[in-house]
Amino acid sequence: MLVDMDHHRWLTPHEQRAWRAHLAAHRLLFLQLDRELQGSGLSLNDYEILVNLSESPGRRMRMSELADATIQSRSRLSHQISRMEAAGLVTREECEDDRRGTFAVLTDQGWETIRRVAPDHVDSVRRHFIDLMTPEQVSELEQIYAPVIDHLQGVRGVRRTD
Repeated sequence: MLVDMDHHRWLTPHEQRAWRAHLAAHRLLFLQLDRELQGSGLSLNDYEILVNLSESPGRRMRMSELADATIQSRSRLSHQISRMEAAGLVTREECEDDRRGTFAVLTDQGWETIRRVAPDHVDSVRRHFIDLMTPEQVSELEQIYAPVIDHLQGVRGVRRTD
């Protein structure tokens, strides 16, 4: 299949380097943080779910909201919640006012796990990400990513919650 190279806005060499740097940094950071959490029996995805539940009223969230918050498909989240239920970290509860809805609820064991693991994880985020930048760069990074997040959540039909 031939591609008409003249009718596309290709990345400039500078843009290509920036894009590849972003991809490499994201992948390497995710792998490192995930590797460090595995010592606690969690994946980075597990941790993100526990954080979202721990910060929610009643330590519970509708499954659909949790899927949006963790940027996962409902099907993938359901499988992950099943694994986390088997580990005793979360339970599912039916919504009393909506029979179709289900809540993911943080168990006492899940709460203790997040309390135990969070300090080391935050230290890792600092060591491998935050402390490598100046406070100004951290602010700039937040400003840089905000329109990208807004755009992509709009494409997905999801609102930003921060």
